[in-house]
Amino acid sequence: MVVISDLKIAIGSDHAGFQYKEQLLTFLSDCKDIKDFGTYSPDSVDYPDFAHPVATAVENKEFDFGILVCGSANGVGITANKHQGIRAAICWDLELASLARLHNNANIVCIPARFITLDLAKSIVEIFLTTTFEAGRHATRVNKMSC
Repeated sequence: MVVISDLKIAIGSDHAGFQYKEQLLTFLSDCKDIKDFGTYSPDSVDYPDFAHPVATAVENKEFDFGILVCGSANGVGITANKHQGIRAAICWDLELASLARLHNNANIVCIPARFITLDLAKSIVEIFLTTTFEAGRHATRVNKMSC
């Protein structure tokens, strides 16, 4: 069983996700290692400036998982998935968060702050971080993802 407090987590957001990111940092304060890659205010910023560093840190195995938050989650998800070792999943409900880990071995969860509640975002993050990849037939598929 995965224990969240044992995980190393990279987190980042743009301005639209800033408030949720701040709340998720508090929610995850028991983690062994959590690094905030910004943004550090609700002022308008460009999401790739925060998605790329989170994705790089996860890709380089400095962190076990990443969390990215923006308005729709599309921008940060598209950006993170440019990295070969990243499987970023946009999750807006619990089943998607579970399946992203179970079947796709996703390593970054992307949260759409403008479309879900903060409580749901916390639950999605918890499910994502504690669900273990099933491997088996799914591993064959995941191994075919990189270009």
